[in-house]
Amino acid sequence: MSSQFRVDGDAYDDFMGRYSTLLARRFADFAGIGAGMRVLDVGAGTGALTGELVSRGASAAAADPSPEFVAAFRKRFPDVEVHEAPAEELPFGSGTFDVALAQLVVAFVSDAPAAVAEMARVARRVAVCMWGVAEVDMFAAIDRTAVAIGASNLSEPRRYRTPQEIHDLLAPLGEIESAELDVTAGYRDFDEFWQTLQRGVGPAGHWIASLDVEAHERAHDELFRQLGSPGGSFELNARAFAAAVTPA
Repeated sequence: MSSQFRVDGDAYDDFMGRYSTLLARRFADFAGIGAGMRVLDVGAGTGALTGELVSRGASAAAADPSPEFVAAFRKRFPDVEVHEAPAEELPFGSGTFDVALAQLVVAFVSDAPAAVAEMARVARRVAVCMWGVAEVDMFAAIDRTAVAIGASNLSEPRRYRTPQEIHDLLAPLGEIESAELDVTAGYRDFDEFWQTLQRGVGPAGHWIASLDVEAHERAHDELFRQLGSPGGSFELNARAFAAAVTPA
């Protein structure tokens, strides 16, 4: 598991929850989740997707390798079975679930093909989704900022961030269904946005934390400019690429 997600649940929710909760609705629609289905949330984090599954009347279970996230998850969903486990080693029997879902996960696991194979082992249908980079306003603005101030923000290889990469990851399992899932998140002002970045979550948070004092100040000012110098509330768009397969 990436150390970029060894943070408390509130920090993750503040940074990404405003996007992932909205994405969960669209991802569950894409995967065809309905009442009575047995569904596994792989890399569940603090439970944005699980909350959507439960609201639809699905019988949900979850797994995540982060002890901080699992602790937050258990407080929010005390009646949902959750295990502290990586996607590559799911502690469930073969064919336990109707569907296994991985929302915003496959780019950060150690072995994505192994994780997908495990999902296919425990479920009759597999679906995954990941944010793009250029297609996510926040990430694109951070990339432009990094270039402008001369401070690289590529702390780890970017994987499974394009439709082709997502397709190819699932292709060994069978015929692929794909979709683009769009959401829009809002901020009160730039200060709120900047504060979420400083909570150390994910590649963006780790990049901010890696900067020295001077570069940190330059990043603040340049990112403000890259986002259009918002004087009050503003919104950012994000697109995730999704794929699903029912293994033969």
